[in-house]
Amino acid sequence: MGAAKPCLGYPSRTAAALALQAKGFGYKEIARQIGINDSAASALLSSAKRKRPSIEHQRTVCVDADVLDALRPAATRRGISVNKLCRRLIGCIADDDIADAILDDGLELPA
Repeated sequence: MGAAKPCLGYPSRTAAALALQAKGFGYKEIARQIGINDSAASALLSSAKRKRPSIEHQRTVCVDADVLDALRPAATRRGISVNKLCRRLIGCIADDDIADAILDDGLELPA
């Protein structure tokens, strides 16, 4: 297996595909944006899904009801549950290591 190929500003094609999927894009649009065929896009996403732990290995995170309500339109547009949208969002944040950028809470990071 070769080294990860940076793509669309992400460290790998898989990371790019996951980010695009989290934005609601389907396989065809993901493939077009990455520059691969539909089957390859599907394979990237399937492979990434297999790398995630099964539900038995997950833990519960409590989210305020008003936050879930605010996310509901985005989940509905993607045809998924609000819980699944939350899992995708948190997964993308972790995969892309962007929590600090999103929070912008004044945390002093070492140079």
